Amino acid sequence: MRRAVIAFTAFLGGLIFLLAVPAQAAVDDQGLRGTLKLQGQPVNGVKIVVTTEDGKPVKEVTSNAQGTWEVKVDKPGKYKVTLDVKTLPANAQVRANNNVRTPTVFSGNMSTVLFALEPKGTTAAQETGGESSPFWDTAAQLTFEGINLGLIIALAALGLSLIYGTTGLTNFAHGELVTLGAIVAYAFNVGIGLHLIPAAVLSVIVCGGLGYAQDRFFWGQLRRRGTGVIAMMIISIGVALFLRYTYLILFGGQNEAFAQYTAQPGIQIGPISAAPKNFVAIGIELAVLIIVGVALLRTRTGKAARAVADNPALAASSGINVDRIIRIIWTTGGAIAALAGIMLGLSQNLKYTMGQDILLLIFAGVTLGGLGTAFGALVGSLVVGLFIQLSTLWVPPELKSVGALAVLIIVLLVRPQGILGRRERIG
Repeated sequence: MRRAVIAFTAFLGGLIFLLAVPAQAAVDDQGLRGTLKLQGQPVNGVKIVVTTEDGKPVKEVTSNAQGTWEVKVDKPGKYKVTLDVKTLPANAQVRANNNVRTPTVFSGNMSTVLFALEPKGTTAAQETGGESSPFWDTAAQLTFEGINLGLIIALAALGLSLIYGTTGLTNFAHGELVTLGAIVAYAFNVGIGLHLIPAAVLSVIVCGGLGYAQDRFFWGQLRRRGTGVIAMMIISIGVALFLRYTYLILFGGQNEAFAQYTAQPGIQIGPISAAPKNFVAIGIELAVLIIVGVALLRTRTGKAARAVADNPALAASSGINVDRIIRIIWTTGGAIAALAGIMLGLSQNLKYTMGQDILLLIFAGVTLGGLGTAFGALVGSLVVGLFIQLSTLWVPPELKSVGALAVLIIVLLVRPQGILGRRERIG
């Protein structure tokens, strides 16, 4: 155990050294902030007016090139936030014309204010004289966004599912591996000055190495000492909290963006409008998922990993080096999680809680698809991503994740083993 503690301390020291990039220190500010996006693209120059609950003016700000805005307030309490619709782009409107919010600011906290923007009813097909339904155009756009989100969740869920399948560990620190990938890429990109593409490649390599180090010097040591999976799960919660607040200290509590590909003009393909980076991201995500899937089915290491997942003792008696396979899985899981973090950072701003924010959706995708099954994680994640986005056709955007979790509960009531999971006899 002593060796494990020393090794884990060394791992954290290396992490702190790597993340020591120019960033503002976290401060105990309080106020309001938000991000304005239209079809995944930031909206610049929109005026936001903040007043107290009784109408006294506080401050007026405009959204920046990343679509973000922020207002700091002196006292906690309830405030009125109004979006000036006259400053919106000509093709944008606030959903349901709801441009007023009344959030509450708590002491020492920044409250996030959400405004749902959508294209105006006139579509490209209508402008050219064709017939088109705004509802179905919006549904097509949300389906595209749901596939993009689902593939990002699938990348993260794949590593989590593989780790669970080979070790039985439900790793609550997996969301922090997603955050780590984005922050390390940001360190290479903004801190050192590399272009985002080589910075992303280096981040995936570094995080893969850190995934190997985690199992070699920490989780592997705990397994050899006979630590139970429940105890290890609780330890993973502590590791997640430790890493999250380490990121807060080193990266700061503010939102950041990569130096490249932040704001791109949209491409219109039928009813779908998206930035070129979204199409490239989907291609990369699909390619990685296919490569990993083929590797699990066709390579000797992949077959050995599936054998370890089915029965570790029998796999060991057949001559398979179980520890080696588990470390390969941890390396792969760390690298894929890092890629998921980078893709998530491209679609939204970077922040130290970005992995935590999607962790529940990752678990939903893994559980819905079937615990321990790589292809189940893909299918479950796509279902979650699609339902999250399409549900905003009927429910407020603030409740879209709740709907996805409701679907998870309903599906598991009907099929407890998940979509691709196998029935198991208990008792």
